[in-house]
Amino acid sequence: MSPKKTIPTINVKSDPIKPGTLDAIAEVIHIMANLRAPNGCPWDIAQTRESLLPNLLEETYEFINAVQNKDIANMKEELGDLLLQVVFHAEIASERKEFDLGDVARELSDKLIRRHPHVFGDVKAGNEEEAYASWNDAKRKEGVKKTSLADIPPNMPALLRARKVVEKAGRVGFEWPIVKDALAKLEEEVGELREAIEEDDKAHIREELGDVLFMAACIGRYIHQCPELALQSTIEKFLSRFRYIEKKLAEEGLTPEDATLEKMDGYWDEAKGVERM
Repeated sequence: MSPKKTIPTINVKSDPIKPGTLDAIAEVIHIMANLRAPNGCPWDIAQTRESLLPNLLEETYEFINAVQNKDIANMKEELGDLLLQVVFHAEIASERKEFDLGDVARELSDKLIRRHPHVFGDVKAGNEEEAYASWNDAKRKEGVKKTSLADIPPNMPALLRARKVVEKAGRVGFEWPIVKDALAKLEEEVGELREAIEEDDKAHIREELGDVLFMAACIGRYIHQCPELALQSTIEKFLSRFRYIEKKLAEEGLTPEDATLEKMDGYWDEAKGVERM
């Protein structure tokens, strides 16, 4: 059993752990152990790390949706679903005698303290940039950082990965000084995409489309917007407006297949007006 660790004193107004919190977490761990026990739930017993990955992604996006909708009750539920995934993976590891949830939490605590010398040590950080620099300096001292663009998972959603790449490159000075320059580059890439389309060169079109999307993600860094979340928002907006078009057409006894583009475009503009009300 590991000795009890003393956490450095920080300026908190009260104990952040509410009564019963640790008991509730322990209860979840016990429930999961029972679900995976020989006489437990056949579905839970059958799961592996690999089979659970789609669930982890799904629950992550459901929590993001709850935050975007400012749905507090759903946030609590979806965070619980995410916690379930963490507990599930930790239980699988515990069964294999690799590690358990306590080991995960202890390693996280150690890392948070170690990489925040500007909070738990003598380093000063007066703003976000200085705090980020302090984090990276602590990380370098651990011998973790191999290259400026290390540790960017290749299986991240492409827009999220693009944002991470340009953010890390920008942290070491590889970026345009102002957003105006980045916008000019985006316009240049759009022009090259237009030329590729005119040439009807499929490989070139794909390349230039990728350049346009990458530059759009790059601009998100300058304006402090996540391109993945921005696109998700636009998709929801499109779906809402198209549902409005279908509703208005149905009132006329029509379907989108029956209607002209002009009629649908008119209802699209009408939907935009409704959104502003």
